[in-house]
Amino acid sequence: MSTNRLEQTSKYLQEKLLQWLPEHDQGIVQTDIEGLTLSRYDSTFPPRKHFYQPTITVVLQGIKRSVIGNEEYIYGRNHCMVVGVNLPGVYQITEASSEKPFLSVALRLDKYTINQLLTEMPPCSLPEKENIPGIVVSEVSQEIQDAFLRLIELLDNPTSIAVMAPMIIREIHFLLLNSSQGDCLCFVNSTGTKSHQIVQAVQWLKENYAQPLDVTSLAKLVNMSGSTFHRYFRQITTFSPLQLQKQLRLYEAERLMLLEGKNAKTAAFQVGYESVPQFSREYKRQFGAAPHQDITKKRV
Repeated sequence: MSTNRLEQTSKYLQEKLLQWLPEHDQGIVQTDIEGLTLSRYDSTFPPRKHFYQPTITVVLQGIKRSVIGNEEYIYGRNHCMVVGVNLPGVYQITEASSEKPFLSVALRLDKYTINQLLTEMPPCSLPEKENIPGIVVSEVSQEIQDAFLRLIELLDNPTSIAVMAPMIIREIHFLLLNSSQGDCLCFVNSTGTKSHQIVQAVQWLKENYAQPLDVTSLAKLVNMSGSTFHRYFRQITTFSPLQLQKQLRLYEAERLMLLEGKNAKTAAFQVGYESVPQFSREYKRQFGAAPHQDITKKRV
């Protein structure tokens, strides 16, 4: 594919995003197409917490930095990030201005669609390796950009969305499975792979983060030995199981205090902490301030 064509498609996508995201409309905007979001930022900002779900994000202008666990990902124009696993992290915009705002488009990936496509495609082409990551950043292909452009153009013709959007979204899933990001999505969604077993463990942690964690029992639950479980868990999620549990607890505690008005003690016990001082220490380490101070600042 020619570089000129990729640049032309990217430029047209930028114009479409600016059409739908005027200067006063900054941040992440949900469109009329389910799972499709557009983002615009006219200035940089420090890290913001974010819970990453299986998604493809294509950057059209500016630079974005994401930190998930111990891994940092920096990606800009004509690059994309594909996330195959639900994980907490942070993101920040590191290059943006009113003249050249940060612009990106994102599509939430559907596990059912991926699984359906995998039954219709040849098996994953490569043997599963220990270094299959759950997050991949790479250049976006011309085919994926073209599909995103056709999807966004549907916003100009709402009566076509119900029929056309599902077909284009399925096409994007298919293109991803056949791209350099395909191994990530293939293995984490294929029953019987170690990557899929780790996804099951992550799901268990999401649903049971308040319970005491016995890592050996969790490994047995997903039919893995302890040593293999630890290796694959860190490789795919960038966290250890205990680190991920702590992140899930702290994010939920923040939500309980900020949105439901719980005090620090109640929130700490509700998410599984037995010691309020320990909760306060770990909360401050995560968010940069003690619970009461942090929530007060965020409510202003």
